[in-house]
Amino acid sequence: MTSTNVPAAQGAGRAETPARSPLAGWPAVVSVMLGIFLIVTTEILPIGLLTRIGAGFAISDGTVGLMMTMPGFLAAFSAPVITVATSGVDRRLMLCVFMLLLSLANLLAAAAPGYWLVLISRVVVGVVIGGFWSISAGLAERLVPAESVGRATSVIFSAVPLGSVLGVPAGTFIGDLAGWRTAFVAMGVLSIAVLIMIVLTMPPLPPGEAAHLGVLRGMLKGVNTRFALLLTLLVVLAHFGTYTYITPFLEQVTGAGTHTITVFLLAYGAAGVVGNFLGGANVVRRPRVVFALAGALIATTTFLLPVLGRWPAGAAVLLVVWGIAYGAVPVCSQNWFTKAAPHSPEAASVLFTASFQATISLAALTAGGIVDHTSPSTVMVFGGLTAALMVPAVWSHFALRITWPDHPER
Repeated sequence: MTSTNVPAAQGAGRAETPARSPLAGWPAVVSVMLGIFLIVTTEILPIGLLTRIGAGFAISDGTVGLMMTMPGFLAAFSAPVITVATSGVDRRLMLCVFMLLLSLANLLAAAAPGYWLVLISRVVVGVVIGGFWSISAGLAERLVPAESVGRATSVIFSAVPLGSVLGVPAGTFIGDLAGWRTAFVAMGVLSIAVLIMIVLTMPPLPPGEAAHLGVLRGMLKGVNTRFALLLTLLVVLAHFGTYTYITPFLEQVTGAGTHTITVFLLAYGAAGVVGNFLGGANVVRRPRVVFALAGALIATTTFLLPVLGRWPAGAAVLLVVWGIAYGAVPVCSQNWFTKAAPHSPEAASVLFTASFQATISLAALTAGGIVDHTSPSTVMVFGGLTAALMVPAVWSHFALRITWPDHPER
């Protein structure tokens, strides 16, 4: 989950990758992008399948929400740990290992006779998220010539918003056609395909310099990093605390059927792609404005859903606006982390991944308790209140005249 504006990591201390032709590295870049896309899609796949999975195991929606909680907590823990622990292992091998684990986790979920096995599969997904991200953050500069690093980085990390906004409607569509288990089978098969692509296209990548724990601790002392953590906490808590339970809301409050919900989520996904490009085009010049606007729009839509979402037309319009707003969130969050530590882009990516994933888990866990004891509408209101806090938080960054460190010359 990273912005299309991530600067390339500096090459000092890295093992050299054998020289290749200018175009030779692009298939490898695409393979990494596809791997990230499948990881993000797998992580949020349960959102659109929540009620189907719950019915299949005869458990509550809040209990099914644990499928969103498990990967995030594991990813938050594994991102910094794996970054340090695997610093001596060839990166190509590690990418292959994680794609194989992703395939096995998806197939285990599809075949699981009991919900406890599904949760075990989600633990594996969490390890994959943290591991794959900690490795892929700085690969672009090792795969393509220096003049193409920025473009390659954009391609790799474009998978994050695309997976975030398209994963749920795609999973819902497959689940509607052939059942929720088929959706996980599809992810497992596609993961094997990407594994094969990595094997065929990725050059050997000897281990290089990693983000050490001392660097991460140093970043946490910076005021800009703390603001990045606060803003990410608020907006991700608000978004995933509500969006995790959007399917029960549309069923119970809007009264929408399965096919209508699929259409709504596809519209949300398309709007999210638009929001990603709008956010990416403006966040570098106006980081505060874009991030605050995204939070404000999420607050507005979640506040209004219990009122206007009682009618299909109102729910559809609000979901489109919500999609545009959230599409900009990963771009904005990563941009703030990167601007906070321009000299340590890999460490910035690790902190971004850990904080984002931990908050996703916290959001699903908190909202799961609320929805089990109240209603999906109450969850929307709590989400709106949380997102609304972003606006004064961003304003305080401006009011205190806090500036970002200068970016190092490339």
